[in-house]
Amino acid sequence: MAHSADLADYERRFRRSGLPLFIEDYTASEDIFTRAAPWLALVFLGEMLGATELEWPFLLNVAAALGGLAILVAAFGALNRIRGRRFLELPREVGRPELAAFVLVPALLPVIFSGQWRQFFGIIIGNSVFLLLVYLVVGYGLIATVLWALSRMADELAASLGRLVRTLPLLLIFSLVLFVNAEMWQMFGNMPRAFALVVMGFLLGLGLVFFAVRAPGLVRQLESDLNGDSRPLTRRQRINVGLTLVVSQILQVSVVSAGVGAFFVAFGLFAVTPEVGEAWAGTTGSWSQTISLFGHETLLSETLLRVAGGMAAFTGLYYAISILTDSTYRDEFMAGVTTEMRGVFEARTQYLALRD
Repeated sequence: MAHSADLADYERRFRRSGLPLFIEDYTASEDIFTRAAPWLALVFLGEMLGATELEWPFLLNVAAALGGLAILVAAFGALNRIRGRRFLELPREVGRPELAAFVLVPALLPVIFSGQWRQFFGIIIGNSVFLLLVYLVVGYGLIATVLWALSRMADELAASLGRLVRTLPLLLIFSLVLFVNAEMWQMFGNMPRAFALVVMGFLLGLGLVFFAVRAPGLVRQLESDLNGDSRPLTRRQRINVGLTLVVSQILQVSVVSAGVGAFFVAFGLFAVTPEVGEAWAGTTGSWSQTISLFGHETLLSETLLRVAGGMAAFTGLYYAISILTDSTYRDEFMAGVTTEMRGVFEARTQYLALRD
């Protein structure tokens, strides 16, 4: 009993550290989808609304929803009986039959009640994507990883600001030149809002690609420093460690980008008068708000936020590349991560010895 309790303590620590794949014999059916079974059941029952139609009268929709709920419950109970469980028992292990039922049964409701084949395929795709998200979030401990990264945020933010100060002179001069450029205001001010968001997302996504490409090398370095003579990490465990590193770096870049964006919003309020901003962009955007500062009128507009957001995204990309390409920044980041993860790798060595 004590042996099992010790193993459970180690496994709990791995989950809280965002490294659940350090648990041996970690499987999707027993450790991922079974843990998410209550959420799957809630979504499954909520999809009774797939039997309704907006054009139908209220009472007819209520009847259709209740009919859809009856079909879902009956299908769930039938599967339970086939699998040797009680009719309404929540599965203790969610395997392929349960996952197939989760994807397919709710998709049948629009076909049964209104012959909507487009909704049939839409629900199949939506449920499949939801299962993929559950697999990533639960299986790779994304929530615990984010919490772990947030717990290091204060120290990492101080380190991030220190790194940023070293690159700030050149970066700030370049960014300020771009910010007071009329073409920059015209570009962000006149493009559709969706396009502006896509451009910002593209810049930040490019930084994420750099992180993903560099992650395997950082994981190998971390394993070489910490794993010692213990059993080598498996491929999935290396992915888990790499995901933890990437999330930590993303949070750093996000904080720095948000700070730069806030700086340019404040700078724009003081340095760019409403007349100049509108002359540069030709528009203030779909909304604007006049603010009085020190007895003078300034304008907070959608265009200003767009340009500041673009500068923040560009700075985030620049900072992400600096972290990965500058050996000093990379070594500082790895030193902090190594200190944090040393205890987890030591616990893994003890955990494997206990299992053996």
